Amino acid sequence: MNTKDDQSQLITTARTAGVWYLLMAISGIVGFLIIHPQVFSSADPQKTLTNLMEQESLARTRLLLEFAIVVSQALTAVWFYKLFRSTNEWAAWTVGIWGMVNAVAIMVSAIAMGAAIKIAGASSPAEDKLISIELLTGLLGNAWGVGGLFFGLWLIPLGHIVTSSKRMPVWLGRTLIAGGFGYLTSTALNYSGLEISWAGYLTLPATVGEFWMIGYLLIFGIRPRKEK
Repeated sequence: MNTKDDQSQLITTARTAGVWYLLMAISGIVGFLIIHPQVFSSADPQKTLTNLMEQESLARTRLLLEFAIVVSQALTAVWFYKLFRSTNEWAAWTVGIWGMVNAVAIMVSAIAMGAAIKIAGASSPAEDKLISIELLTGLLGNAWGVGGLFFGLWLIPLGHIVTSSKRMPVWLGRTLIAGGFGYLTSTALNYSGLEISWAGYLTLPATVGEFWMIGYLLIFGIRPRKEK
């Protein structure tokens, strides 16, 4: 296979990775940011139980979107490894492994969510349901909260690949690295017990970098390797 064929195949791989990444972003926005607050309330287990009983179809839609996040995250991690292994195999392995850990963290959330829906529909006493719902809602929230460590970690080697290879814009790589460290810092601050109003802004570079990466993958793919 000649160089032109290799580059064409890499662009196809890049665009496929972009499709999985876009699906992950869409399912995350719709599921976690839009539907989730309509069903689950970490501060009010009674409200959560009522929502699960009265809006079961919405709760199950939320669960299915969690499945979509898990699957698309796993596929994105695999395709990133496939895309970057010839550029920097060590960093590509790191992106793939840490991306899979993201999927596992979200799968824990999905397990808790599925159990909560089942308990809400059971015939057990309301007091018992409330205790279980409170525990499961806490597990669900902390799966996402602690998962922020790896949501950040996988962006750092991804950004390193981009900046060191220059096969994508260097500032894209730098933004991903900044976003990765922002996630790590934000997660640490959230669990430190400190009330810091600006902590949420630390993940903003990650959001910018991820959507920039999605757009670049889908539109341009990946630049040819520069000959040394």
